[in-house]
This record gives sequence, structure tokens and C-alpha cells, in this order.
Amino acid sequence: MPLYSYAYNLIAENIELFRFFYSMLIAFICLIVVIKTDRLFRISFHQGIRYFRNAFFFYGIAFILRYSLAYGSYFFLIKPFFQFFMIMAGFFLLYSLLWKKFETSKGSKSSFFNPIIFVFCMITLIIIFLDYLWVSYYFMFFSQILLFGLASIISCKNYKQNGKKHKFLKLYFIIMILSFFAWVFNFIFGSFFNWRLRWLANVYALNIIVFLVFLYGVIKLTKKQN
Repeated sequence: MPLYSYAYNLIAENIELFRFFYSMLIAFICLIVVIKTDRLFRISFHQGIRYFRNAFFFYGIAFILRYSLAYGSYFFLIKPFFQFFMIMAGFFLLYSLLWKKFETSKGSKSSFFNPIIFVFCMITLIIIFLDYLWVSYYFMFFSQILLFGLASIISCKNYKQNGKKHKFLKLYFIIMILSFFAWVFNFIFGSFFNWRLRWLANVYALNIIVFLVFLYGVIKLTKKQN
């Protein structure tokens, strides 16, 4: 039996266990990113790092809710919370690129409670409500595709302007592009292939790659800071 077929059958026979370890891996990566970026923020007080940290704090919660606590008849209770943390994480990543346009160099007193974050929360709740009415994830998918498309454009512009001074900007641009395609594939496979296992495994693999690249960038930046 080919190795790929063997792996596919193994996953198919243990899909719930596979999802559990997948979610725990993503949550663990998010935990490391949060810890390291929090240390970077305390050293540099760079506001973008603070919002970047918040994004992965929310991603970690979202993955734990979606794949570890929400199965069967209980999922409809967890789904809105999963969507809230997932969508808000994307907004935090975008805002880590835009905060200078809305705040002073000192930043807001709170990175969780300020007028812009309140606006993001309101938009997120509207998206969740629309998905509830349509019984789908379409609006979440569309919002994140649009969000990461915009983040890719902004990070590309930042890289062209300051890439020689800050090499991390190139990696950040690559990460935004990967995140954009990850959401596109999530939408395609979830909407048109009904999360067939063969495609689901590929999407999971891409998601893991995206988070590992995030982790690599943070570790690299941490070493440089040290």
C-alpha cells in the first residue's frame, strides 16, 4: 500500500483523534507565539507587536473551541464563540499593520478595549449573525479572504518601502499571502467539496504550515532582538 494511501486510511479511521491533535498543535504554536511576542512587546513597546500577540491569543482559543470542545449536538452553542475569536484574530492581525493610522506612537491604554477594536467587534457580530441566518460559514470565509487580501497588499507595500531595513517584513508579507490562500482553500473545500477527508487533510496541512511560518518568524525576530 502506498504511504499516502496508508496515511489517508489511518486518518479516516481516527478522524476525531486527528482533529484533536491538530487543534492542540495549533493551540500550542499560538501559546509559544503569544509568550514570545509578549516579551518582545515588553522590551520594545511596539504597538503592532501587541496587536499581533492578541491575534494569536484569539486564534488559540478559537482552535480549542472548534476542535476540542465542540462536537455533536453541542456544537451549535460553541460555533458563535469559535467564529468570534477566529474573525477577531484576523482583525487583530490586520490592525497590527494599521494601528499607526488610528493611534499615537504611545498607542491606546488597552489593546483589547478601544474604539477601533469595538468597531471590529461589531462587524464580527454582524458576520456571525449573517452566518447564523444562512446556516453557513460563508460570511466568515468572505470576510477573512477580504481581510487577508488587504493585509497582503499592505504588507507588500511595507516590504517594498522598508524591506532592506527590516528583513522581517518580507517574511510577514509571505505569511499574509499564505494566510490568504489558506482561507481561499478553506472556503473552496468547505463549500464545494463538503470537507471531504482527502481535501480536509490538505487544508489542515496548509493551516499548520501557516502557523509554523508565523512561529518561525517570531523566533527569528526574538533572536535578533536578543
